[in-house]
Amino acid sequence: MGRDLHNLPGVLDPPPSDLTRSSQSSSHTLWGIFTRKQRWGLSGRGWLLSASVILLFSYFAILNIHPFLAVTHRVNTPVLVVEGWVHKYAIRAGADEFKKGAYEHIFTAGGPIEGGYINDYQTSASVGAEALKKAGISEDVIQMVPSHVNGRDRTYSSAAALRDWLQENNVAVHSVNVLTEDCHARRTQLLYQKAFGKSVAVGIIAVANPDYDPKHWWRYSDGVREVIGESVAYIYAQFFFYPSQSRRDEKPAASPEVSN
Repeated sequence: MGRDLHNLPGVLDPPPSDLTRSSQSSSHTLWGIFTRKQRWGLSGRGWLLSASVILLFSYFAILNIHPFLAVTHRVNTPVLVVEGWVHKYAIRAGADEFKKGAYEHIFTAGGPIEGGYINDYQTSASVGAEALKKAGISEDVIQMVPSHVNGRDRTYSSAAALRDWLQENNVAVHSVNVLTEDCHARRTQLLYQKAFGKSVAVGIIAVANPDYDPKHWWRYSDGVREVIGESVAYIYAQFFFYPSQSRRDEKPAASPEVSN
């Protein structure tokens, strides 16, 4: 008499699932070559949350990037290394550091001043050594160690030249402090550590640039150039720079030692 309800179309059928609705909403064109499907996207609230996270991250990055780059972390050592290319205010700071600390030796490092290598006296290592003498450091404790490399990777080349000089002159060290300028410090420490290896502790001393306030570096053109340039250079040195290994890299330091 009555028709079976289960046989009627659309009666008691389950509602379409999300997957079914998604597939039904897809459309095909040009004989199925192209297809259009629903996709997830950020809502207005989602965009607002994303922008807030980015702004918060940028705020903390701006506040902390300069202290990260211009790091000072001394180690206990009788050896002070001054990068010869630094400005006079950093040279004076290097002289004061040597006089106040328990240092026995001060080395100046650096490559050719301009163009290719000519001789040791036309290098920033030589310029730094002369500047330290004028700042009151005795010539007897100053040793310039010039690098012959100009151009790319100058900091690493200077560190490698110092490492090789120490090995060739049978002077073993277990730790050094390197003095440099401002935001260059973090990268300098990294590259000196790569040159000397894990057997030598590398301390670092950053001399603040008097031309801008490091707490508000973004307000000064010098500060912006320093931070952006050294940030890029540090990323390169940390993740993309691989020094070539040579026999000198494997040569062990010999005695007599410069004691800690």
